[in-house]
Amino acid sequence: MPSRPSDEVLESDPAVTPVVSTLPPPPESLNPTRREARLDRVLDFVSFVAKPMPLSVFLDEAPKRIAAIAQAEIVSLYLLEGDGDALVLRGNVGFPVGARGTVRMSVGEGLTGTAVATRRPVAVVKAPGDQRWRAFPFIDEDRYPVFLAVPILGFDRVLGAIVVQRAGDKAYRPSDVRLLVALTAPIASAIRHAEVLRELRDKKLRRTGGGTRKVTLPGVPSVPGRSLGAVAALRRPATSPQRKATAEDAKLLRGAWGAAEKALSSLVARAQNLGLTRESAFLSTYELMIGDLRLRQRAFELVAEGHGVAQALGLVAREGVRAANGIVGDPFLQERARDMEDLCDALVMLATPDARAELPTKAVLIGDRLTVFDLVVSARTRPVGVVLSERASDPRTPVLLRLLGVPSITQVEGLFQWASPGDVALLDADHGFLVINPSRAEMASIRAERKKGRVPPDASETTEVEADSGEME
Repeated sequence: MPSRPSDEVLESDPAVTPVVSTLPPPPESLNPTRREARLDRVLDFVSFVAKPMPLSVFLDEAPKRIAAIAQAEIVSLYLLEGDGDALVLRGNVGFPVGARGTVRMSVGEGLTGTAVATRRPVAVVKAPGDQRWRAFPFIDEDRYPVFLAVPILGFDRVLGAIVVQRAGDKAYRPSDVRLLVALTAPIASAIRHAEVLRELRDKKLRRTGGGTRKVTLPGVPSVPGRSLGAVAALRRPATSPQRKATAEDAKLLRGAWGAAEKALSSLVARAQNLGLTRESAFLSTYELMIGDLRLRQRAFELVAEGHGVAQALGLVAREGVRAANGIVGDPFLQERARDMEDLCDALVMLATPDARAELPTKAVLIGDRLTVFDLVVSARTRPVGVVLSERASDPRTPVLLRLLGVPSITQVEGLFQWASPGDVALLDADHGFLVINPSRAEMASIRAERKKGRVPPDASETTEVEADSGEME
């Protein structure tokens, strides 16, 4: 029996015609080069997740790495928040920045909520056609119908979900599902390190006056950006002023009136530049009041009678409230009376500042509501951020925050339970978090971004803080 020619003979024999394969390339699972590249990406991801880092870095970078592994155009990281019934998109690549912290659903709602409720992966090729689909039109999600959601399981509860999406009609293979399930283990470990709202879930009350324990409070992003500063509560002048009338009161009131007129004109111009003319129509009420000669004459008349500025403006505001309440059930007049009180408070602070209502400069301001007073008065202290509690339900709030133009979040539950004046706070309005007593690593990341020009200057350079660790929390 003749011996089989060696590979060398076959390759050098001119009589042998090479055969070119017309078969498609093998899938990644059978292609050694692609398989090794994917393995490298998985190892890179595992190494990345194991490092201590600020929560914001994890939420920004983890979806990017998962997208490379899963060959997905969209990757979303949902965290389970509140009482364990709300899924909130906190990390993402592929959607508009405004989706983070805004896209929310209940456990059991939509395909992602179903994956969390059943604790099983959910894979669909044409997700928008599925009866469980939960649409969010503002992110144009229908363009990526190939969908896979995997729950992130902790030791005793679900921590969230990871969702990958792409265009086309090529379903995720069972091996893709198994790989993504495996990748949720290091993600779960990272989320446990973050311990988002662990203190609230445990119902352990914090003593008034602050402390050094780190707390991360989630909210809804309003104006994107990140900043670092000391916490200060939004304030109003006292209802019972202690300052007595002086001969300078008429001059002080005249100066305050002029300053308020200029500030309101600037706000109207800014609203026009931002395309908020219709939404900021309420500013016209303030312009009408500040230009009302009768209102102005009444205030100066009371000052001439010997009342102090604060007393005179307090009487003007109360007269307006009484007039509005005299017409039962007229919401327009009642809202105008509240606006008049707000304007009078601003005039008081501009004319004769109440030391008890003054704010520190470059602070992260916290409160239950924001009004035009804050844009006229509080903004003079150059705040670096604003955080509002779940009580901030006024429809004017989003417009006022945009006009103020600093990083802002709203709907923060337990805000005053955990944040106290003087606490150092990192406001991450890109993802919707307020971090009380942030770690050194988190503060360093803010300073590094500021040096690169990504965040505005804040109070971090002048605030001395001792943090316990640099771990991601």
